[in-house]
Order: sequence, then C-alpha cells, then structure tokens
Amino acid sequence: MKKKIVYMGTPVYAREILASLIEADDMDVKLVVTQPDRPVGRKKVLTPPPVKVLAQAHGIPILQPERLSDEGVEEAIKAVEPDFIVVAAFGQLLPKSILDIAPCINLHASLLPQYRGASPVQQSLLNGDEETGVTSMLMEEGLDTGDILETKRFRIPKEMRLGELMAQLTEDACEVTLTTLRNFDQITPLKQDEKRATLCKKIKKSDGEIDFSDAETIYNKYRAFEGWPGIFSSDGTKYDGLALSDTEGAYRPGEILGFDGDTVEVGCQKGVLKIGTIQPSSKKAVPAKAYCVGRGKKVGDTIL
Repeated sequence: MKKKIVYMGTPVYAREILASLIEADDMDVKLVVTQPDRPVGRKKVLTPPPVKVLAQAHGIPILQPERLSDEGVEEAIKAVEPDFIVVAAFGQLLPKSILDIAPCINLHASLLPQYRGASPVQQSLLNGDEETGVTSMLMEEGLDTGDILETKRFRIPKEMRLGELMAQLTEDACEVTLTTLRNFDQITPLKQDEKRATLCKKIKKSDGEIDFSDAETIYNKYRAFEGWPGIFSSDGTKYDGLALSDTEGAYRPGEILGFDGDTVEVGCQKGVLKIGTIQPSSKKAVPAKAYCVGRGKKVGDTIL
C-alpha cells in the first residue's frame, strides 16, 4: 500500500526531494504546504516557490499559509490522514498540533547536531570542513533538535563551491528521504549529542565583505557565498575566479605580488590569493589583470 505523504518545503532543494517522492511508486503525495509567493528581483515580480510550481504541474493540492497556525491548515493536514509529514527547507517551525498528526521527518543538509539552523551548507564551506552530509530526523518543537533517523556522509573536495555541493547534498537527500520512509519501522531513532550541537544563522549580504587579512578565510567565503552575496571589499568591488595559492606567507593586505595570464596574485596578512575577475561597483566584471592595467596598478601596489 502506498504511504500517504503531506510534504512541506519551499526552495529548489525541497523541490527535488518532492520530485523523488512523486516519482516513487510506493509514495502518494496528498498535499503540499509551502511558503506564499514572494516578490523577487529589482522589479519585485511576485514569484511562486519552486515546490509550488512542481506541485501544480502534478495536480497536487497546495496550501501557502503565512503561518502554520492559520485557520484551516491543521484541519486540511488531518483530513489527508497522512502516514508521514515530510519537511525540507520549509522555513517555519512546526507547532505541536501538527507534529502530533503523524511522524514528521525533516531532511537537513548537515551531519546533525552540527549546523542546526538556516545555512548549514554555507557554514560547512566557511569552516573549510572536509566532510558534510544529510540527516533525516524526527521533528520536535526545537530547531533541528529531534532524534536522528539516518545520515549520509560526503567528503568535500577542496575546490568545491556552494552550487556543486548543494547539488550533491540534494541528490543525497532524495535518496535518504526514500530509504528513511521505507525503513521507518526498522529504524531506532538516535538522540542528538547536545554537547556537539552548533547553530548557524541566516546569511546576510554584509557577510560577503573581505579585507585581505587571511587568504584561506576569503577563499572559503568565495566557495560558500557563490551566487549571493559573493565576496567584495568595503567599496563594493567584487572578486571572482579565486584560487588559493598559499596559506602561510605574510604580506600587506591586498598587495599585488604578480600577474599570471589574465589573473593577479594578491597577498594577504596571511596567505596569497589568485584572482580571476574584478568588478567595480556598478560596472561590468573584467579580467583582474586588465583591471589593474587600466588603473595603472603594478606589482607592489595594493589592489584596493
């Protein structure tokens, strides 16, 4: 018999997990709950979340409450009589009234109890972790504090950035979702070790600012903040196409050490970065060497 699912999620990560449930012969997604449509971009175009678009394409009923406590939400979920409520990057905590309806299983993109909260994938890259993964957990009223059901680990290549890592973890989360649901009755939930718990916050634009103090820290920001907010100096100049040349040497912050093709090597208080492109505020990105030549900057000057 197919397992009846109520699914809660919002972004692309959640859309792909929903797709895996829709495609599974032994799962029946009865209801999707997602965030309301939001204004996106400079023109503030009202845009549906990716999960809604997929649910609509498959004719699945959709709810978009501002809060799960809104009138009618609990009743609509109960009416489905779900075997499971599956949650992935939904964006709201579930109240006890909904947690009590059926087992609520969350797919979190970290190895819990590490990186509870809103930005686990970015945090893993910021910290230069060698390993991350996906955890399925039983939800409770706390933020990512419930018992662990299943984990899948992944070793992070040194050059991997956010987009590629997110794609890998999304693929792993799809697999873990199905194995957890299918094996649920045989899984013994494992309490999280509170002594090892860490919390990560929502990323702000200001987090992308750099000051050429530590090359490895900057490189990890470059990996973690791919797409948004990117990395930039205090005057708004953006840097892209980075490689980490050295982690130990000591230089003046932003000192130009040399050119290699279209790239420029820049010293930090600790370490050296190779920069591929530079984009002054409100202008187009150009090769880093062309940026320096255009401003008369040479070896020994600072990039700032």
